[in-house]
Amino acid sequence: MDRAQAGEVFERLAATYPDADCELDFADPFQLLVATVLSAQSTDVRVNMVTPALFARYPTPEAMAGAERDELEDLIRSTGFFHNKATSLLGLSRAVADEHDGVVPVDMDALVALPGVGRKTANVVRGHAFGLPAITTDTHVLRVSARLGWSSSKNPEVVEQQVGDLFDPSVWTKVSDTLIFHGRRCCHAKKAACGACPVDALCPSYGVGVTDPADAAKLVKR
Repeated sequence: MDRAQAGEVFERLAATYPDADCELDFADPFQLLVATVLSAQSTDVRVNMVTPALFARYPTPEAMAGAERDELEDLIRSTGFFHNKATSLLGLSRAVADEHDGVVPVDMDALVALPGVGRKTANVVRGHAFGLPAITTDTHVLRVSARLGWSSSKNPEVVEQQVGDLFDPSVWTKVSDTLIFHGRRCCHAKKAACGACPVDALCPSYGVGVTDPADAAKLVKR
């Protein structure tokens, strides 16, 4: 798909999801970093239920770096994989506190050097906490971009580059947010609501899901 076609698809999706944005609650870059780590194999809704108590107990990297593992694990248990996530949170908090004077770094290389932080998490933080151009290649972005013909790879870094090449950097964050909204609400992994899709006429994968408009409408999540 060329840039003009991709732009038309994005315009239609953006009109459908004008409020597309990060759905994790956060007050500063550190909170978003922690929340994004917790969101792995979990939902934003669940993470948002956990983080108020977590940040009340550990409001800064320094505070979380000094947390007792058992107490930290209890606070994040419901997000799943809490042993591994606690290890990441303790490690990244210590690194931010000790190596960056308690300030979450902006630089991509510095972010991915933090324990438990990959490019996906780093791009969430860069895009939403720092307002920088960033494409977050989560599972929804990988799936929807492939179905739209925007990417031809399953490698997140390749997809990030291919999707980025289709758009001006000024809209990268909005593009990925919009794809995530579309993936969560309509273009589902197992049963896509093709018959209720706002870009059905432009999508090369139309028909991978339910095409009957009435049946498809029942699958759309609000």
